[in-house]
Amino acid sequence: MINFANLADKYGTPLYVYNFDTITERFNLLKDSFKARKSLICFAVKANSNLSVLKHIASLGGGCDCVSIGEVKRALHAGIAKYKIIYSGVGKRDDEIEEALKKDILMLNLESEEEMARVEAIASKLRVVARISVRVNPNIDVKTHPYISTGLHENKFGVEVDVAKRMYIKAKYSEFLEPVGIHFHIGSQIVEVEPFREAGVVLSSLLRSLRALDIDIKFFDIGGGVGIRYENEETISLYEYAQSILASLGGVDVTIVCEPGRYLVGECGYFLTKVLYEKNNGVKRFVVVDGAMNDLIRPSLYSAYHEVELLNSSNEDVSEADIVGPICESGDFLAKKRALPKTKHNDLIVVKNAGAYGFTMSSNYNTRARVAEVALEGENDRLIRRRESFEDIIALEKDFL
Repeated sequence: MINFANLADKYGTPLYVYNFDTITERFNLLKDSFKARKSLICFAVKANSNLSVLKHIASLGGGCDCVSIGEVKRALHAGIAKYKIIYSGVGKRDDEIEEALKKDILMLNLESEEEMARVEAIASKLRVVARISVRVNPNIDVKTHPYISTGLHENKFGVEVDVAKRMYIKAKYSEFLEPVGIHFHIGSQIVEVEPFREAGVVLSSLLRSLRALDIDIKFFDIGGGVGIRYENEETISLYEYAQSILASLGGVDVTIVCEPGRYLVGECGYFLTKVLYEKNNGVKRFVVVDGAMNDLIRPSLYSAYHEVELLNSSNEDVSEADIVGPICESGDFLAKKRALPKTKHNDLIVVKNAGAYGFTMSSNYNTRARVAEVALEGENDRLIRRRESFEDIIALEKDFL
């Protein structure tokens, strides 16, 4: 059991807490599900970019899926091998493409013909060969939140199959492009196997047609998206997930690349916040806490559900309440309409499954300092990011007064 009271006393609140043992367990389960084939687990850095998290992934033999040059540099700084880093994302600037090519990472994942032309021009200028993959949009509806659905025609990501094939043929005959991968990512928080199977069928068919054209694709990148349990979701079997991909590939010799984010870190994380006081306007009960939407925006942004637990509760005098923060927005809440016992000043509330898209999406809105992050390993805890100070917040502005 995690002693949250001790952690709150030691590090203060609000606070993010990550159990690294859970990350290890999840990583090994996923790796083992593909053990019959060559595989590479590339953690989606956007889910949780703390350097200590990335270093832990490196220690497990993992790589990184990055969607900015900043994430690429984070991964390298944390000790991820360059040949295990993929640079994805729709809008790469010329200077970012150039820097990625100079760092000689595994491959750049391309989202359009126009982007490929820019990569080819920059590689030509540098006199290097750019290893590339193409993100293919299989047009599959995964029934997830529209903001995290990425595999439909209406989404900005990827290209259609016929466009992808044209890109690969052009890359094959380019002096400065080497097509080595094929990629899909259909969305996030997916709790059914069927969309992965359907996407695998589409992409494996394209892979075979490329192989027939003597285009040597080495990496079959299935993206991420495996969901976790926030409320009452029935999560998918990793065995069935892996088999849905392997069945579509048959005996084709490729390295399977998987890009989990939420699956690895979501359930390892907790957001710890302290009760300031209660407010009741006669119609509604509010539990006001020191954590806010700038710390954990998922509930406000996605109407996302996180289980909350009031620690050391007597379970008496229970009624419905909204858990809200100090931000000057009506949308500032961590949970709504939850049955909670009567709270008092300094009671602790734990928001669960907060390890993914929590701190990475936090901000200094309302000039609030971003919170500290703590890692748990076995019986030990350690600070992996200190709490910001006011001086940290104004550091890039004060010299211009």
